[in-house]
Amino acid sequence: MTGEGRKKIVYLMEYPIDLPGGAQMSTLSICEGLCRHPEYGYDPVVICPLLLKHKPSDYPFKIREYPMGESRIRNLLIRIRAFKRIIKEEQPYLIHIEMQESLITYGFIRKSFRDIPYVFTDRGLMTGYRKRSRFFMDPALRDAKMMITTTSYNRKLWEEGSSIRPLTVIHNTISSEYFGSYDESKRTEHVRPVIGLAGRICVEKDWPFACDFIDALAADGFEFDVHIVLSTFEPGDDREAERILGRLKNAVGEEHVLFQLNLTQKEMSEYYYGVDIFLMTSCFESFGKAAVEAMSRKCAIVSTMAGGLPEVVALKENLYSKDTVERGVFRIRQLAGDPALLKEQQEYYYRRYLDNYTEDRYIKEHVRLYDEY
Repeated sequence: MTGEGRKKIVYLMEYPIDLPGGAQMSTLSICEGLCRHPEYGYDPVVICPLLLKHKPSDYPFKIREYPMGESRIRNLLIRIRAFKRIIKEEQPYLIHIEMQESLITYGFIRKSFRDIPYVFTDRGLMTGYRKRSRFFMDPALRDAKMMITTTSYNRKLWEEGSSIRPLTVIHNTISSEYFGSYDESKRTEHVRPVIGLAGRICVEKDWPFACDFIDALAADGFEFDVHIVLSTFEPGDDREAERILGRLKNAVGEEHVLFQLNLTQKEMSEYYYGVDIFLMTSCFESFGKAAVEAMSRKCAIVSTMAGGLPEVVALKENLYSKDTVERGVFRIRQLAGDPALLKEQQEYYYRRYLDNYTEDRYIKEHVRLYDEY
């Protein structure tokens, strides 16, 4: 307990919470939301590796840091010792495990904390885990009070492909600090439609295919602008970003490509205001936070059918695959050529964001789950 009548929840992570990433930002949303709503009665404590650019005092909740080693095995041993020591010191009411490696780590020490219930959020997809990972994950999952998935699609995968129970769905969210309010005056009108692309440099985002799509869209003289934002982290990412930029310029002309690199969340929230149609070309996507960010800024969404994206994007006519790229190209041309239809789609997606993916809804659903224990 922290304070009279208050309950402490510990969040276990294997990456610093200030490292950009979906799990980190989602955990940040929970913790900040609980701090903004003291009436819920929960005090969050994050256990994670040493922060990269921030100090624990920069956050409104408690952060307990531990060092990272040079190898995966060494990191596992460090986490085992750190988790065991800090959990003993914090004595939480509940443990919420937010990442795969943290679940595996906690599996080795869970018998030491039999009286503390724990839950796990799968922010990936069941089909994305290797057999070796599942060998270590499943025993810990069977002892968990609940496994949370971020889409009904992933819950169905677990229901059909495992004996893990119980399961529930809490849809993911985006930062209310930067995306929570909408300013209509910032949404700009364009003579040429603006197609938005954004994401990390990684295999899952399939940037070579994104360039192929833009090539197909630019065929036969269709005129549009591209506004792309890329995030780099690994060695070689900058060179890959240059290759992507070069292909886009070849497709539509240098003057019709706006390129930005490593934007902050605040800058991203401004970026989407200038996009008419947001294009997703991912080959793997557990949820699709970028699609929800775009929704919150009244962008229309056209997307591949990868992973949980069909559930998030919802409209079948706005979905395509690598084998049916012509469907995506046709849909973008259709939207760009009909201002009334484009406006209707933009309003539809903004309402979808408000109805399903706000941070307030996200926090309330977590509190409802926490209250069960």
